Amino acid sequence: MPLLSLSGLEVAYGAIHALRGISLEVEAGEIVTLIGANGAGKTTTLRTISGLLTPRAGTIEFDGQSIAGLAPHRIVGRGLVQVPEGRGIFSNLTVDENLQLGAYGSDDPKQVEADRRRAFELFPRVQERLRQNAGTLSGGEQQMVAIARALIARPKLLLLDEPSLGLAPQIVETIFRVIREINQQGTTILLVEQNARMSLQVAHRAYVMEVGEITMSGPAKELAASDEVRKAYLGVHD
Repeated sequence: MPLLSLSGLEVAYGAIHALRGISLEVEAGEIVTLIGANGAGKTTTLRTISGLLTPRAGTIEFDGQSIAGLAPHRIVGRGLVQVPEGRGIFSNLTVDENLQLGAYGSDDPKQVEADRRRAFELFPRVQERLRQNAGTLSGGEQQMVAIARALIARPKLLLLDEPSLGLAPQIVETIFRVIREINQQGTTILLVEQNARMSLQVAHRAYVMEVGEITMSGPAKELAASDEVRKAYLGVHD
């Protein structure tokens, strides 16, 4: 049984049909990436999975149970946690206070401390900035805080929406290295990313979205070698 399964998912913003029968699966232990142009429906898909949007039709099953229509905080409580596009950092709070919000659903201080240590091992810079206001950090540091905060919520499945957006190339390398490490430590990941080259390198499987529909899917290496994907998303032309 897949950890996450979407079937026939349809979402509309008024008269605009944003998702048109989306079906995809994420198996436990995988990194699955969703690539496509701006406006293809990638972020809408993640927001619907997280409970921030209500589907017009279709099913969403996580860990063997339907979560369509559940409140977002209940979905987080089941182990499905999203790092949103734009990071969602509380800029007027310190880094430490932002991290504490990731632990709001836990009643085990020892576990929270262990999760914080894990986050600091992945992102030493976050530990160095604990007392700083999060709004004073660079974009890359804010992204590190956002991912660290999500990890402290102990996700079974981590949704990452455009984690490299607007970041310097060196920081992008760091973020993708950590994504791989998080996965190797046992966290399943669904990654939405415009940097198709990097996401196909790190993912096990991939889906391509165009105008609210899945148009291609398969092992990430196969899609990366596809002429269609190379021309459309990797900037490779004959």
